[in-house]
Amino acid sequence: MSPLWKYVSPGIPDELFERLPGIPMSQREIRLLLISALRLEANSVVWDIGAGTGTIPVEIGLLCPQGQIVAIERDEEVANLIQLNCDRFGVKNVQIVIGSAPQCLKQITTPPQRACIEGGRGIKPILQQVWAHLPITGRIVVTAASLEALYEISESFTQLHARNVEVVQAAVNRLETRGNTRRLAAVDPLFILSAEKLA
Repeated sequence: MSPLWKYVSPGIPDELFERLPGIPMSQREIRLLLISALRLEANSVVWDIGAGTGTIPVEIGLLCPQGQIVAIERDEEVANLIQLNCDRFGVKNVQIVIGSAPQCLKQITTPPQRACIEGGRGIKPILQQVWAHLPITGRIVVTAASLEALYEISESFTQLHARNVEVVQAAVNRLETRGNTRRLAAVDPLFILSAEKLA
């Protein structure tokens, strides 16, 4: 248990994470939906591709201390940020791989039971490579911020004969104080797609 987050439930406030300018971060409400869609088991092996700030590895690491998380990030400075956030929350079960997917995936020796791909361009070859590593009954969760990415992922799921496909379009509003008034401010909407490999 982390002194920064003493609860067993996920949903760490965004401001508790260290950040770098311009580096994306899965916001709390989105993280909760992603983690729910992964359907984790206590000892799941999870690949997080495009781990960014490291919020997903930290949340899963705390939630599943017997599990193993592989955080994949192409930028060394961002990988250091992931490590910093793991250290802040006392998470010890995250392995960080520096490299560009899909090329770097073959160097990972532990195959995933669950995989999370957080957006990005050219997602189809990454999704196909990750799918090849998933065992039967494995699950994958992918985010899309644009209609083009949504189409690309949906098309890939069809080609891969993915089963139990679910698509959620998350639209979150947060209360913000501006001057003397309080209003709801929209978080950028995001598509969350999940599927199972059953054959």
